[in-house]
Amino acid sequence: METFTKLFGSLLVFVYHCFDRIVINGYLNGLSRPEQVVYFVHEVLGLPVVSKEILSQRTDEYRNWVEAYARNHQIPIEWAGKGVRKEDYVLPALRRMVKKNAYGVYFIFKSMEQGRTFRISVPKYPTQDPNHRILSHQTSRFTHYYFYVRDQVLGPIIIRVASFFPFHATYWLNGHSFIEQELNRKQIGFRKNDNAFLAVDDVAALQTAADRLSPEIIRKQLDYWTLILGPKFSKKERSQMSLSRFYAISQIEYCRNFIFKRHFPIHKIFERSCEIGLWRLTANRISEIFGVRLNKKLNGKLATVLDQIEHGHHVFRAYWKHAFLKQYEKFSCFLRNELCSNNLRDFGLKKGLDHLDSVRQRFLSITDRFAAFQAQGLNVHVDFPLLQRIALPITVGSVRYPGIKIHDARIIRLLEVLLHNGSTVGGWTAKQIHQAVVTTFQLSLKQYTLNQLRYDLRKLKGHGLLERDGRRYAYRLSAKGVDVALLFLFFHKRLCGPLANSRFYHKPNPALKPNSKLEAAYHKADNAIENIVNLLKAA
Repeated sequence: METFTKLFGSLLVFVYHCFDRIVINGYLNGLSRPEQVVYFVHEVLGLPVVSKEILSQRTDEYRNWVEAYARNHQIPIEWAGKGVRKEDYVLPALRRMVKKNAYGVYFIFKSMEQGRTFRISVPKYPTQDPNHRILSHQTSRFTHYYFYVRDQVLGPIIIRVASFFPFHATYWLNGHSFIEQELNRKQIGFRKNDNAFLAVDDVAALQTAADRLSPEIIRKQLDYWTLILGPKFSKKERSQMSLSRFYAISQIEYCRNFIFKRHFPIHKIFERSCEIGLWRLTANRISEIFGVRLNKKLNGKLATVLDQIEHGHHVFRAYWKHAFLKQYEKFSCFLRNELCSNNLRDFGLKKGLDHLDSVRQRFLSITDRFAAFQAQGLNVHVDFPLLQRIALPITVGSVRYPGIKIHDARIIRLLEVLLHNGSTVGGWTAKQIHQAVVTTFQLSLKQYTLNQLRYDLRKLKGHGLLERDGRRYAYRLSAKGVDVALLFLFFHKRLCGPLANSRFYHKPNPALKPNSKLEAAYHKADNAIENIVNLLKAA
């Protein structure tokens, strides 16, 4: 993180980090398991048989209460339309609430969705108790209610409540909305666009507000709205068994936002970050960023991709198990690094809401390492004597290693293959590398023999560009080797390749060149080379 700030400090206005989207599941402690429902019906309600009619009666009472609540408070209640994005549909109602400076429920959606409930069945064979019933979990399709709420502390939140036992609830909230409420309460000026702060009068107060989001604050507000909007239980029922909610984190996002002074560097930095990330963010580097040891028994994804969300809006993602790091620039206003987790057990963390601070510290360190990796790739200051040094032979102990020339075609092919080792966890053996080179470049076994490959690997290892995987005879590029490989490949493919092609095969028409700074630079280089050749001819 410090490296990134030093590198682009002159272009940045401020940087802040906070929780973004948080999805929380709320479970009724006393009604989550079948035996608890049996106890509730027999001991609390005093009924001899657990039947479907008893559970359906609770569902009907709750549905009637929701309809009456919406009618009495004049809240719109509708069925969710197919293909309709709910957040966009209710946005006008939220804006009216903000304009009136009002808080509370402003919209209710009804939706038929899959949810977890109980199945009641009669035993196949008679038992001593004629009232005995078998309860088991099942997934079925039934009505869920989406309550859109504007809260004084958390800002806009969404609460989804199932209408069947055990009345499972899901909560959606956003850390940026909480920060907005905190800054408004302290009367600190700011400018917020969509889901990011682009300007603020006091940056320290912004970060303090982000760090203030705690499990106690979230639980207090969720308990309040669950008591108002959730299924109703009498005082007697609450006194005889625990009917409080256990809150567990289902999905959580932690983001680091870079706010720039001007628009032009954002897209360029993001474009180069994607280019470097797709080349350099290998399996070993991803595991280092996430702070875990890589092994062959990894469950889940391990890959880097570049997604196109819509035209002109791309997102770079690095997947690891059930989590992923992503980077994107939005509206040419800010650059964001974001870590999203769908299962906190991947990080050795507990999913209970009480462990939110541990999640913050762990995710903060991961986004720090991700920013440091990007800063290393974005640093354009190149050690120019490097090419000269590796072109000369070196002596290590009593062994003399030949130099590596930048125009050596065999070395270029080998480095390109080694750069794409993300699919191999423990490095590549010599035979695997040889097969990959021969297959990729369609060479015969006589054109590139295994002994020639071993000679090239020996050169790379002698110059510190290659390293072994422990005691195994498996190889992968070192950190220095990745830098040299990128430099070699970009030099041939992005600099020498286009200029040589325009010189000997096809010279583009300068009158019809596209509006591109890179293409304009190539045309300038073509003209400069043409002038040098003409001067040499005249001499």
